[in-house]
Amino acid sequence: MWRHLLRVLSIAGALGLWQLLTAYDVQLWLRFEQFPTVVDVTRELAQRIGSDAYWQDLTDSLSRIVTGFALAAVAGVAVGTAIARSRLAADLLGPVLEVLRPIPAIALVPVAILLFPSNEQGIVFITFTAAFFPVMVSTRHAVRALTPVWEEAVLTMGGGRWRVLGSVVLPGALPGILGGLSVGIGVSWICVISAEMISGEYGVGYRTWQDYTVVDYPGVLVGMVTIGALGWMTSTAVEVLGRRVTRWLPRTESRVETPVRPRRSVRMRRTVRMRRTGVHKEA
Repeated sequence: MWRHLLRVLSIAGALGLWQLLTAYDVQLWLRFEQFPTVVDVTRELAQRIGSDAYWQDLTDSLSRIVTGFALAAVAGVAVGTAIARSRLAADLLGPVLEVLRPIPAIALVPVAILLFPSNEQGIVFITFTAAFFPVMVSTRHAVRALTPVWEEAVLTMGGGRWRVLGSVVLPGALPGILGGLSVGIGVSWICVISAEMISGEYGVGYRTWQDYTVVDYPGVLVGMVTIGALGWMTSTAVEVLGRRVTRWLPRTESRVETPVRPRRSVRMRRTVRMRRTGVHKEA
């Protein structure tokens, strides 16, 4: 309860500081005289929530994220596992992927415009590319880090390659895969918003950029708040899903717990009670 209260107070404190700096037009090294206040942004957000265009933008951005991220998750796990387990796959796919991996996904917007017949497919491709490489690299490292003893045990008991893959490789690499998925969903949001700003027709990123072009700063802040909320929701969904599928793993979360005192035996409690009352008997 106290942790949740502390988090709420943290957000409330940040909003209060924002309101004070903008309401009093504070000018230090940063200038807040033209920055919209929390009240202005809240009023604009309430107005847009009641419009159909706002929900249409949310639906478009979420559909692009879900489609591109789902494809990237499947392809990233498959390719990462293949590169880690097969020398042929590592020799064929490894060099090409290592050349493409440093290229920012947002830099592929011109390529997407040339390759795909519609902007919608191009934005999904950008989202897919952004999430694919973190998932692929995390999967590759996680699979290579597995101890060979587990695989040898399955082979000794008569298991085949698919049995090893389903019983040893994927469960053992699952924590690393989930780490790549958490990174990939965040990078996907960055790239899909940027792609919507450049070549989109609908979506939160497109609407935020349009508000900037018409100097509607409260609208820009509404878009930023919406992007942050959507990113937090999707990241939390990936984290919750990861906890569900890895319930068999030991948890290492730091938490403050009341130490449990060991239960004393009857003879020990009797001895302690006699010493407190000043009575001493030899056993």
